[in-house]
Formats: sequence, structure tokens, C-alpha cells
Amino acid sequence: MDITDKLALVTGGSRGIGRAIAIALAGAGADVIVNYKEHGAAADEVVAEIRKRGRRVGAICADVSSPGEVAAMYSTIAKEFGEVSILVNNAGIARGRKVDEVDLAVFDEAINVNLRSAFIVTAAALPAMRRAKWGRLIFISSTAANVGGIVGPHYAASKAGMIGLMHSYATNLVKEGITANVISPALVETDMVRADLRVTPDRLPVGRFGRPEEVGEVAVMLARNGYITGQSININGGAYFTS
Repeated sequence: MDITDKLALVTGGSRGIGRAIAIALAGAGADVIVNYKEHGAAADEVVAEIRKRGRRVGAICADVSSPGEVAAMYSTIAKEFGEVSILVNNAGIARGRKVDEVDLAVFDEAINVNLRSAFIVTAAALPAMRRAKWGRLIFISSTAANVGGIVGPHYAASKAGMIGLMHSYATNLVKEGITANVISPALVETDMVRADLRVTPDRLPVGRFGRPEEVGEVAVMLARNGYITGQSININGGAYFTS
């Protein structure tokens, strides 16, 4: 399916996987809104890359775990660009903690930033998608949702929650032309992975870290495809097998 001129919103789109997805969607013909919270200069670089591809693009600073800031963001998007058709819930944090170091504050932070934000941003996107009878919801989870991982139980729980959220949307919205899917990467070469000295490429059967662009390719595929819904696409170099 052609996604030329569809408007995509990528949360946490200034760096890493979000950056790669935003640029990949623009390369496929979509216009793109790059959401960021702290890294404005990096967001501007993504905007410049997308402009080279001849697409409409904007960068908006907003804390996507705040309903008020999300409402303001969508209001700006509607006035300046139109209605969002493709939503990529990518914003998140991964603060590594041992099991006995995870207190309620650490747990709540992970849930708020990784899971609650996805619910808030999706809820704000759905009215326009339902009116249009067309939409793509893409959630960036993690292999940690299935295997626990090394970041900690707070992170794994927040990422597993995204899969449950996606399943519910997929079940209830498919007849309205809206698909919902998860991408679950593992050890993709981002700032987060490079900063963790415990993580080395030999942990993966493929023998290397993933590239953000490889996740971007899958996001484009899901945006273009109207038949895939309710699925978790695992990009993990063989770290976790699914049937």
C-alpha cells in the first residue's frame, strides 16, 4: 500500500531507533512529525534529513507521558500538518537496575514513560484514524517483554504491557481499517546499548548488534501492509525464537 502523503508521528524520534524509523517512513513517501523531549539539536538533524527527501516535516517538543502536553502537540499538528495516520510509539527509557534495586519510584517511572505514554498518544490519535477508516499503530517494545532481559523487571513489565495494549487495539479496531502491531528489537546499536558495558555482540547468535535502519525497514513494511495486525515482529539476531 502506498503511504505517500500519509502523516506519521514518531515519538522519541530524535535519536536511535526513532530517528531511523522517521527517516525510513519519509523515504517511503510519508510526511513526518518528530517528537522529542530533550534532544532538540538531534531532532533538528532528523528534520534536515527528511527535508532532503522532499517530505513535509516538523519537530515538536512534548513529554508524551503528560496528557496536557500530548493534547497541545496534537493541536499543533492538526493546525500545521493535518491528521496523523501512522503512529509509532517509540519514546521510552531503559534505566538498568538489579531486582532488589527496583523500588516503586523506579517501577512507576518505567510504566509512565514506556507504557502510559503509548496509551495517551494512541488515544489522542484514534479519533482521526477512525474518521478516516485508516490507521497504523506501531509500538516499539523489546525482547525483554518475552525473556525479562538485563535492564530489570520494571523495564520488562512496561514493554510487555505494550504488547497487551497492541493486542486490544488490533482486536477492536481491525474492522475500521486500523492495524496495530509491535516491533520488539534486541540489542540494536543505539546510545543505550553502547553505554552498557555488559552488552557485547557475542550475546547474539548473529554475532553483531542490530542496526536502527533494520528496525526502520520493518516499520515501513507495517505501515504499508493492511493485512498484518495483532503481531509482534521480533528483530533480535536470534536471541529469542518465535513460532
